[in-house]
Amino acid sequence: MASEDVKTSEAAVSTIVNLAEEAKIAREGVKAPGYAILTICKSLVAGGVAGGVSRTAVAPLERLKILLQVQNPHSIKYNGTVQGLKYIWQSEGLRGLFKGNGTNCARIVPNSAVKFFSYEQASNNYNSLSMDHNMAISKSEVQSDSASSLYADAELTPLLRLGAGATAGIIAMSATYPMDMVRGRITVQTDKSPYQYRGMIHALSTILREEGPRALYKGWLPSVIGVIPYVGLNFAVYESLKEWLVKARPFGLVQDSELSVTTRLGCGAVAGTIGQTVAYPLDVIRRRMQMVGWNNASSIVTGDGRGKVPLQYNGMIDTFRKTVRHEGFGALYKGLVPNSVKVVPSISIAFVTYEVVKDILGVEMRISD
Repeated sequence: MASEDVKTSEAAVSTIVNLAEEAKIAREGVKAPGYAILTICKSLVAGGVAGGVSRTAVAPLERLKILLQVQNPHSIKYNGTVQGLKYIWQSEGLRGLFKGNGTNCARIVPNSAVKFFSYEQASNNYNSLSMDHNMAISKSEVQSDSASSLYADAELTPLLRLGAGATAGIIAMSATYPMDMVRGRITVQTDKSPYQYRGMIHALSTILREEGPRALYKGWLPSVIGVIPYVGLNFAVYESLKEWLVKARPFGLVQDSELSVTTRLGCGAVAGTIGQTVAYPLDVIRRRMQMVGWNNASSIVTGDGRGKVPLQYNGMIDTFRKTVRHEGFGALYKGLVPNSVKVVPSISIAFVTYEVVKDILGVEMRISD
């Protein structure tokens, strides 16, 4: 009899689990493998286009930001956003405003594609964990009313969104970091620089030959740390704002549960501003670490306030310490103004472009549901 009771209980649990899995599959819209591959490709295309378009739109401000972050205090050429842009235009012309943008797009397209796709996959995994937890509770209770609760949609909390965004950012950044390092050096070159990289491939080969493969990951640690507040808060704030607007419907901004492009742009602007402000000092440290070991770069990178020889930084902490000691705490925010000006359109355009391209391609993504 006991054996029969056990079998009956196991059958009940199995039925509940099967029902839950069927509900989960129906809710997530699982399709055939061929359809899933096509959806993945469309997601990657949407993310890549979003990244390329947004970066190109703000390329002059991006270059000026990096120049301000690393310029030698003994030879100040860029003193503010307006003056800096004018100086680049006068000394290097239109091409100077977009120097390094080709390499940046070559990096940002796969970076954004992987980032957006990784975020959606991480979000789905967190949802799955939440559903699995509910199923585990139901297994222990084996009650009929528990089964109905399994059909409730598991929504990501802001904390889980932060985790999903940070995970996606770390994966994407690590995969394309050598290209970012090369982009940083190409961007700060001028016509008067003592040594010229002729392009991304030439820069990669030169760095590998002269500094070794580890040089391609200089500044990686502060980049990883900076990803958590920057990318994580971008996604978390953006998605939370969208969700709040749809539910609260303030000021008539939402109609028929749909956000207008302008509203989405505003959400992206708020998310980008918060993320970049928190993480900005780590970006300065990363750029300075990337310049270490670059021969004949003393006319470009910062010195110690006494000589014209560029500093040699021994890790992230040493870079923080020497930067603050020789230039003050404000040096950690050099280039913040042009970065603040660019981050609003950059992040906003990236998110809006992604969703527009996604809609055009017919991608069924839960990131915006």
